[in-house]
Amino acid sequence: MESGAGKHWTEEEVKALLSVWSEKNIRKQLHGTLRNKGIFIYIAKRLQELGVCRDWKQCRAKYKNLKYEYRTVKYAHNSGDVTKSMKFFHDLDAILRYEPVTQLAAEENGRCPATEMQLNTSPTADSTQ
Repeated sequence: MESGAGKHWTEEEVKALLSVWSEKNIRKQLHGTLRNKGIFIYIAKRLQELGVCRDWKQCRAKYKNLKYEYRTVKYAHNSGDVTKSMKFFHDLDAILRYEPVTQLAAEENGRCPATEMQLNTSPTADSTQ
């Protein structure tokens, strides 16, 4: 199952990524970690063992895209819009339900509160925003 850069992820490749991502130690390392290149290098190696040839950057990009799409659908469902859906929603829900749910709506200044919560490390950070 060869895949080059720029090729779309097949359903089997996404399922393999989800199976590695669903492992408790991987979820734990990914949650709240901003510098995660090493984790994605490990994920890419694990995927190669499963026959999926993707580099760490492709794995990270797919991870981020799936997570964003999941949160968009989840937010829509919580707002009463049940028309939005995605293919691997239930798989992602099983993986991500243990992470704190964050709002997707941006504040007036255009920044996402979830991102700011992760980046704020000191009590004085709030007064500078």
